[in-house]
Amino acid sequence: MFDKIERARLESIHFRHDPESRLNAIIAIHNTRLGPALGGCRCIRYSNDNEAIDDVIKLARGMSYKAALAGVPQGGGKAVIMLPADMNLNRHSLYQAFGQFVHSLDGYYITAADSGTQLADLDQVATVTPYVSGTSHDGYNPSPLTALGVFAGIKAAVRHQLQRDSLKGLHIAIQGVGNVGFELAGLLHNAGARLTIADTNTERARLCAEAFHADQASTAEIIGIDCDVFSPCGLGGILNNETIPRLRCAIVAGAANNQLQSPTHGLLLQQRDILYAPDYVINAGGLITVSLGFLKKPLAEIRNRTLGLKHTLLNLFERSRAEKIPPGQIADRMAEDILYGQLT
Repeated sequence: MFDKIERARLESIHFRHDPESRLNAIIAIHNTRLGPALGGCRCIRYSNDNEAIDDVIKLARGMSYKAALAGVPQGGGKAVIMLPADMNLNRHSLYQAFGQFVHSLDGYYITAADSGTQLADLDQVATVTPYVSGTSHDGYNPSPLTALGVFAGIKAAVRHQLQRDSLKGLHIAIQGVGNVGFELAGLLHNAGARLTIADTNTERARLCAEAFHADQASTAEIIGIDCDVFSPCGLGGILNNETIPRLRCAIVAGAANNQLQSPTHGLLLQQRDILYAPDYVINAGGLITVSLGFLKKPLAEIRNRTLGLKHTLLNLFERSRAEKIPPGQIADRMAEDILYGQLT
């Protein structure tokens, strides 16, 4: 355990077991140099405790890097709730117990939505702690702004890689049309892009295809679609030794977290002349939303800050080209300079 903490440069990790609500949760605090840790709560089924621990540590680290490059006044943390195999549980009780866990850290960690946690769940968290952002009542739903940031990032990648300022007529393949992917599809459709979409939820995929005149592909086929931009908007690890050789695109730019199965896969993409938009940079719109929303900033300011991700990515892409280093490595260096460099 302590080896994992040291390798990840984690500040602390916290555990809570509550038999009455059946809560088994972990909160990892990665870095608070910029402010209290901020990060969503993932509620999914894990096969064992170590899998959950590894996941929360990896996610917390990613949040620190994301916060650093997004320029928000918080650091990085993450929470996971180990969803019981028996789905017959009281979610109100579960998330109120989680809220008490968050509150026990006295503002050291601020929670928000993530995979498996809905706005209604955060409403329950908010009944017991103020250290939560992005509920159904505060007006700071992160999904639309995450999609807006990815949209701005795709435009930046297209400008850099294809020397085009317009998305009109470009073919974009979206893998996963959940809350963010569906919103992104609408933005791309309105910009004149041609879409192919896929989702494990076939009804969701059908609705998205009908709404935005998109073609549908299976989740197995979408990886190899001949397109300009492949946009992963599902779970992580999608870019690996098996999938990268199948890609037929010029750009990978999507909302999913931890898209690269390992850092070496960023080099494989570069060797194939596929431009990769680092996930924790392009998908930072949601973080910006809950960060500035927690501080009660107006939505117009949040929207402008999110659109500014385009400039961060353009700078990153130019550095990557000049230094002949994959964009993911450049992003890591930029974040680490902020997190671990000398205070100015």
